[in-house]
Amino acid sequence: MTVVAGLNVFPIKSAGAVPLTKAELTPNGLRHDREFMLVRPDGRHLSQREIPELALLRPDFDGVKLTVHTTLAASPLVLEAVDGPALDVTVHHRPCQGIDQGDEAAEWFSDVLGRPCRLVRFTGTRPTKRGGGTLTYADGYPVSVLSAESLDDLNRRVDVRLPMARFRPNIVLRGLGPYGEDTVTRLRGDRVEIELIKPCGRCVIINTDQVTAGRSPEPLRALARYRTGRWAGDREIMFGRLGVPRFLGTLRVGAELTASSSLGD
Repeated sequence: MTVVAGLNVFPIKSAGAVPLTKAELTPNGLRHDREFMLVRPDGRHLSQREIPELALLRPDFDGVKLTVHTTLAASPLVLEAVDGPALDVTVHHRPCQGIDQGDEAAEWFSDVLGRPCRLVRFTGTRPTKRGGGTLTYADGYPVSVLSAESLDDLNRRVDVRLPMARFRPNIVLRGLGPYGEDTVTRLRGDRVEIELIKPCGRCVIINTDQVTAGRSPEPLRALARYRTGRWAGDREIMFGRLGVPRFLGTLRVGAELTASSSLGD
């Protein structure tokens, strides 16, 4: 039996997670996931790759009001999302658009992060790299999935046990066994369905402690020893899967899902 063991949304791209007990699955992934993004003055996105302190931002968005707490500031940022003209921005050099959220937000984030930046809210449309889906500011696909047993296996290979938060999945599954998600092509539940399109390539962000923003060589070093080049023509370090919603509804922690495999149901 495969069950949903955890749900997470990330209202601001590359900032902290909001754990949920239930979440609405939309065409762009879990509702409000990666709906906001911090950008440089030239419109390029900021991420934990170059600013690990983004992990210390704790955003919450209810569809109207965005609140961001952090140990880096004496007071939280509280603002209502605003509409306005669309700006051209980029995510990994791919063009998209965003609505600037004003000078107050820009000044707060610039002070907290120690560099000029602005907050934008997603607008427009943005296609997935393949699979015919759409997404907001996620890197390439709207849903990321990881098996709890895969993390358990990795933790047997490293000296310090790592929490699931390091890997920033939208959906945590239990019941597939270690790396069982590698061959899953469909996840079906009560009026919801997600097609898993490709493995999730990993970068230095998973070496960033999501509580302290400290960075170490693990787990990327450990994963590189046994999770590189497992798919023909791809030398990335793979851990987890990326997918596209096909039928929309509500996902709940504890809900059972049917996992269909490329090797058979």
